[in-house]
Amino acid sequence: MFVLHSYPLAVAFCVITMLCWGSWANTQKLAGQRWRFELFYWDYVLGVVLLTTIFAFTLGNNGGPEGRGFLADVRQAAPECIGSAVLGGVVFNAANILLVAAIDIAGMAVAFPVGIGLALVLGVVVNYEGPGKANPLLLFAGVAFIVAAILLDALAYRRVPGQAKGVSAKGLILAIACGILMGFFYRFVARSMSSESRHFVTLDAGKMGPYAAVFFFSIGMLISNLVFNTLIMVRPFRGSPLRAVDYLRGTASQHLVGVLGGAIWGVGNLFSFIAFGIAGPAISYGLGQGATLVAALWGVFVWREFRNAPRGTGLLLALMFAGYVIGLTLVIAARVG
Repeated sequence: MFVLHSYPLAVAFCVITMLCWGSWANTQKLAGQRWRFELFYWDYVLGVVLLTTIFAFTLGNNGGPEGRGFLADVRQAAPECIGSAVLGGVVFNAANILLVAAIDIAGMAVAFPVGIGLALVLGVVVNYEGPGKANPLLLFAGVAFIVAAILLDALAYRRVPGQAKGVSAKGLILAIACGILMGFFYRFVARSMSSESRHFVTLDAGKMGPYAAVFFFSIGMLISNLVFNTLIMVRPFRGSPLRAVDYLRGTASQHLVGVLGGAIWGVGNLFSFIAFGIAGPAISYGLGQGATLVAALWGVFVWREFRNAPRGTGLLLALMFAGYVIGLTLVIAARVG
């Protein structure tokens, strides 16, 4: 299977994760406002599963002589490791749906800093493995700068006309629940993967490499989506109930855009776990959650979300971008050993 051997290349893979995790939501915008997220999300999950499967049977099975091929890895995987990876997919899927619901109810200014900010802090703490993987001072200083940048983004967003809504209790609760779940999903998948043998060149018996682990993660997303998304279609957090026939009314382009969104997110997810073999889970996860920076760049320069904001908003945005750059630099520099 294909593996990495250098930390700079692992950082490059984490940067790709940032780009993918921060960009996939643009496909939902492209699908159109009339295509509700619950309907878009079926195709999104399908895209994650398809992309993960394709990579598993290509780079994972024939990407090189090192490690174990995907099929051999699946055959020897311990049931508890498979279960942990599947559980990671279930937890992530629940968190992602809650995040979108929180954005819909409370707005970006509440949902993103609460949900993603909490997920970033919890994720780095939960995935921190102690001395030998990351310098705690640099790592958590970087996290602090990134959280500050997220808060500045929220302040800037609230200045946009029409965005300064009152804080909905339901939206706030959903954002907190999302942050807690999102902070833990990565750890479940990481526990299913070989950790004693660095770079995934050799793998521990019963444990999995990144391709098999992410494949079972995607299966967890698919199975849980049959429950979660069906429930929110029948009892949506906001709007009228939806039926299965509403999904069938979508155009080919709307369905394809949803699959594309899932594939984009799936590339980022797989690359993060490939980088995990060298960078460690805390750094891989922390850099990946810099996706909020990418999302902010899309919002500022492509979707022009701040074009009607009052004077002074530009300073907040500049400070936000500076906070991200400093924070991500510190996270990258935190690796030791």
